[in-house]
Amino acid sequence: MSTPESPTARRPLVAAALAAVFPGLGHFYLGRRKTAALFALIVTACFVLGLSFEGRLYTVESGQPLTILATFAVYGAGLLNVAARMFSSNPGGTVLAPTYEYGCAYLLTAGLMNLLLMLDAFDIASGRKK
Repeated sequence: MSTPESPTARRPLVAAALAAVFPGLGHFYLGRRKTAALFALIVTACFVLGLSFEGRLYTVESGQPLTILATFAVYGAGLLNVAARMFSSNPGGTVLAPTYEYGCAYLLTAGLMNLLLMLDAFDIASGRKK
């Protein structure tokens, strides 16, 4: 069984950037294939559940400062967010849907999880974490 390359052989910024593009891609780059697949599955499932529950893909709104944080969180999902915005017929969600709040929570959580995965990939590549 092959072992992952030493952390010094991989660039931390490349690992973090790949993780930003798609969940688990940074860990895949670092040679952690099973972990990468699991992370990709978890974050993608969370994001898809958020969309299916008619959650909102946030954008910054003037006079609503908390939408800045929510937008940052949702954009953390990388290509999942971009694809959802391109192909979704209802990026604002359905506020009157009974599952709307759950959908928003799932979308925000997926983005924030991926931001944490970016940091994790960076730490692994820089040798701070094994």
